[in-house]
This record gives sequence, structure tokens and C-alpha cells, in this order.
Amino acid sequence: MTMPAQTDGNAPAGDPGGEVLLKVTGLQKHFPIKKGLLQRQVGAVHAVDGLDFEVRAGETLGVVGESGCGKSTMGRLITRLLEPTGGTIEFEGKDITHLGVADMRPMRRDVQMIFQDPYSSLNPRHTIGTIVGAPFKLQGVVPEGGIKKEVQRLLSVVGLNPEHYNRYPHEFSGGQRQRIGIARALALNPKLVVADEPVSALDVSIQAQVVNLLDDLQEELGLTYVIIAHDLSVVRHVSDRIAVMYLGKIVELADRDALYKAPMHPYTKALMSAVPIPDPKRRGAKSERILLKGDVPSPISPPSGCRFHTRCWKATEICRTTEPPLLELKPGQRVACHHPENFEDQAPQDTVLLTAAKEASELLGEAALEKSAETSAAVAAEVSGETPEPAGTPEITKTAKAPVTAEAESAEAGETGEAPETDVTPEADAAEEPAASAEAEAGKPAGTAEAGAAEPEAPEGTGKAPGKAPGKASDK
Repeated sequence: MTMPAQTDGNAPAGDPGGEVLLKVTGLQKHFPIKKGLLQRQVGAVHAVDGLDFEVRAGETLGVVGESGCGKSTMGRLITRLLEPTGGTIEFEGKDITHLGVADMRPMRRDVQMIFQDPYSSLNPRHTIGTIVGAPFKLQGVVPEGGIKKEVQRLLSVVGLNPEHYNRYPHEFSGGQRQRIGIARALALNPKLVVADEPVSALDVSIQAQVVNLLDDLQEELGLTYVIIAHDLSVVRHVSDRIAVMYLGKIVELADRDALYKAPMHPYTKALMSAVPIPDPKRRGAKSERILLKGDVPSPISPPSGCRFHTRCWKATEICRTTEPPLLELKPGQRVACHHPENFEDQAPQDTVLLTAAKEASELLGEAALEKSAETSAAVAAEVSGETPEPAGTPEITKTAKAPVTAEAESAEAGETGEAPETDVTPEADAAEEPAASAEAEAGKPAGTAEAGAAEPEAPEGTGKAPGKAPGKASDK
């Protein structure tokens, strides 16, 4: 099979420029929790809970997310080091989901893994020659010139001295050990290499060397990578496409440039805001980092609906009740969100924020809110250009100003001493819609002080400026 160049991996998801090497559909892995004398199952850890993605030949797919989101488990599943609970894994069109040890042995030549810890992944009792030469003995392959000559060639390929053949792992540094792990993974000339945090345990200078080595080997050998990492700078440097995981699910999958330029999922936007920008001109400038509220929920009992709604500043009732599907909203960019960033709402009828969303929005900087509103309003104006302009323009203008109005009203309430309790307390959330409807039926004029709502004629929540989520341009 001919491997395409790495640049072909930047093609959109629907572009047939690269042959599909790996296809994952509905992949799940639940680790059972057992208690008691009889070891009865009382629950399960939903480490991976429904993944759908493809990896084309010759490309690099980066996988990012917080610790505990299921990245490493996903890597071990697609290499069949773990048995999946559900879903299917197809490699070169063949279903390898439940293949046994004997049937998987020939597949091991084409699928290899680079482990995260270079210290525990090498047997301290074996020499480097024995470790790197083990794949040849296990597969019954005799390379030309003998195993020793081939191992020494692999060591020189990854930047080590062939004379290190008889040394032991404890005689090497962390970066050298990781190179040994890479040499072992490349021994049988695989088609797919899964690298689980290949540089996280290394010094910064060594990280650059290992990353450049992976790039060079991909060009020379036509490899396909799935690189799991939490360093967004490394992922941006080596990846063609990037999958963002949160609590066992992929929330966004997009081309590298599209993802870093305009992330569409709120969680992705929060991750991108944490990347430091090495620009001396920005020294002393106010940080626009988005601080997420609370910790990642437990994978034993994940939240219903969208799993990010407990920490999202745009979460509404539909986010709590309905799980968003992973849809392709832009060419090559798929996102699972009811209220995506830099795009029109997928659920414009739901605009009443949850209490958790209002608390999370307080952690956002004003610049982040305003920027989100501006970009989303621009996209909505682009979309509404297909419809008659007078009908769409007033709504876009009105909703685009929602974050600014929220700041102004909050400041005004603080000066007069009247706290906007209607938009903060959970009791007000439940009572707001009936109160607004009762006032409208009673014929009270808009803007009365007793109601606490800014616009009674919009009881669905469109008048809730203080709790309005930024960037919802088509809320009506």
C-alpha cells in the first residue's frame, strides 16, 4: 500500500485524498466496579463511551483533553491491548474488535504503540539489543543480515549509537529511553503507530528532539500516527487533524488550522485560552484565559445530556437533557454542541441559562465574552445573508449586544444597591417564565419593577440579558 504524503492529511474529512486506514465506530470501554464477598458488580467506570473517528493513511491525528478523559484507554483499545466493551474497530477494512491472541499476532506487525513512561516500559533485566530485537523473535521474522545488524541500524535511525546494543536501560537518560521505545515500535515497519504521551516525561529540549524525530520518520517511512498528548503546542506542531476529548467522548474533531483559528466547542475554546503566547509585546497585557468552574465530573456517573454542561457558560436546559451528536457544521470540522462558538445555535429555541452556566460565566473575562459575541454574530450574519436582510438584521444586532448589556445592567444594579436576584438564584429560574406570562396576561406595561424581567413580551428568556450566553446570534 502506497503511503500518501503528510500534507494530504490536511484534506477535509470528506476528501478522498487518503485511504482510510483505521475506522472506529461507537467504541466503548467500561471498567466494572465490584464489591462485597461475592464480588458483585455495583457500577462501572465509563472510561470511553462512544467514539467515532477515522484515521487516513499518512496523516497524524492528535488527541487532546484533560487527565482522566480516556485518551490512553482509547489508544490501548485501538491497538487491542484492551478488550472493548462495545463498538467496532476496523483496520484496513478488517474488523479486529474481538480477534483472539492468535488472530491478532499477524496484525501486531502493522499496529504498534509507543508508551508514555520510558522508565517502566523497558524491562530493566534485558539489554537494549534484546528489547529492540524482541519483535523479530515473537513474529518469527529474520531480517536481512541478522537481528543484531537490524537492531543496530534501528538504533542509529533514532539517533543512538549502535554500540549501545549491549547496555541496559538504567544506563540511559529519559530521552534516550524514549528513543529506544520508538526503535522497538518501528522494528517491524508498522503502518500505524499509536504514541501515548511520547514526550510528557521528557525535558523541554529533549521533547523537541523526539517530536522532530517522529516527523522525520513519518516522511521517510510513510507512517500514520495517532498521538495522544495534553501539550497543545506539541499537538499543533505534529498533527494534521485534532480530536478533543472530554469525559470519554469526542466533543470536537477538526483540521489543525481550523481548530486553532476558530474553535467551535466551548471546552475547546477554554483549552486554547490556556496556551501561552510567546509574544514580548503582550507582556503585561491582561490575560484572556477562560477559567472552568469546578473539576471534571466522575466517569462512574457522568452527567446526563452534554457532559460539559456542568462547567459550561452557555449551558441551557436542552444541554442537560439531550446529548448533542457529533455533527459536521463546517467542512472538515465536527462538533458536539447545542450552542457552538463561532457558529449559529443548533438549539436557538432554548435561551434560558442554567444556574451552573451563570456561575461559570462569572469566571470569564470581559474580553472573552465580547470576542465570542462578535465572532458568533458575524457568522450568524453570514448565515442569515441567505434570507431577507430586514428580517434577520435586528435580531443579530440585538443578541450580539447581550454580553455588553449584561455588564451594563450588572453595574447599574450595583450602583443602585438592587441585586439582580431574578437572574442568579435557582428559585428565580423556575419561577421566571410563569411570572412573565402572568404579567403579560394581566396587561401590565413592559418594564415594571415588580416583575424583575426586562421584556415581558419575550417570556421564553430572550430578554434575560444578564444571564444571556455570549455568542448566541439566532436565539429567537
